[in-house]
Amino acid sequence: MFTGLIQDIGVVERVIPGGMTDVWIRTALGAKDFALGESIAVDGACLTVVERGGDSFRVQAAPETLRRTTLGAAAPGSRVNLERALALGDRLGGHLVSGHVDAVSEVLETRPEGGSWVMVFRLPEALAPFFIEKGSVAIDGISLTVNTVGVDRFSVQLIPETQERTTLRAKAVGERVNLEGDMIGKYVARLVSLRQGPGGGLSEAVIKAAGFGG
Repeated sequence: MFTGLIQDIGVVERVIPGGMTDVWIRTALGAKDFALGESIAVDGACLTVVERGGDSFRVQAAPETLRRTTLGAAAPGSRVNLERALALGDRLGGHLVSGHVDAVSEVLETRPEGGSWVMVFRLPEALAPFFIEKGSVAIDGISLTVNTVGVDRFSVQLIPETQERTTLRAKAVGERVNLEGDMIGKYVARLVSLRQGPGGGLSEAVIKAAGFGG
């Protein structure tokens, strides 16, 4: 589990294709102290640390991860947002982020507004039910507030701190990003869809079908 508050911008050092793609990433987070098997979000995708040495660590990406995220395009020199997993007792400064990327989107528009930077992204149809104005979204692992929602697009606004501490400000129109919809929104949408189905109503069976309970 993550918060969407980026802790470092890492740099991809090596990408080794194979049955599992190995990715070495350099970071200032103290990689030598990482525990083998711990989770780390790389541009919003939850991956596992399998090796570390010096100021770098290695993760492995399965074919499904490469298909469903932007990591398939990672190359030496690529800059990636990093966040270590949330520890019990940590402050939840962003929102609950699982690290399970729902879709890949792309930048449609960028523009300055005051000291902030407005970015407009394509909204995949399957994710639209989880988006509301002033709701939460994780873009490349960054916890952001949805400013506006349209039929096929949504916008966010980056404050100077976010522009400085993440890779998002440098994304140009047409570049791809990882999206994760709000976790609570997903469960609410699922419950509503079940309630509106045949024989609708909020029963014990409906709640279990939505993933709650044993």
